[in-house]
Order: sequence, then C-alpha cells, then structure tokens
Amino acid sequence: MITVDKETRKFEFYKRHEGDKIWHLDYFGIVGCHAVSFDKKKILFLFGDYPKNFAKEEKDLFDKENPYWAKKFGKEK
Repeated sequence: MITVDKETRKFEFYKRHEGDKIWHLDYFGIVGCHAVSFDKKKILFLFGDYPKNFAKEEKDLFDKENPYWAKKFGKEK
C-alpha cells in the first residue's frame, strides 16, 4: 500500500466500467501490476494487500465489481 503524492504520479486512474466506484491504476512502463484505489489517495495492490489491507467495505465492493479476482483469490485460500 502506498499513499499518493506528487512524486508517485507515474500512473493513471481509470474505471473499468461505467458506474464502478473503484479506480484501477495503469502504471506507465509496468506490465502486470494490479492496483486499485477507493479514493485516489491510497493505493492497494492486489497481490500484496488483498484481503488483509482492505477494509471490510472495500473488500466487499472489490469482490462485487471484480468477480473474476474474488473467485481466483477465494480458490487460493
């Protein structure tokens, strides 16, 4: 998890689907980095922070908007 400031802006926020609440990140020059933000201030990395650093509400919303990842992570536990 990192906090966004002027020095860490080497990425772009985007939403995968209209109506989504979660922001996904596109890191410039990096492939395979899966990260999300709920407020554009705190960034959570799927492979390092999910689910332990997600608040319950964040995890529930993430699972709802990203059923593929919820299913994948559920099978690995």
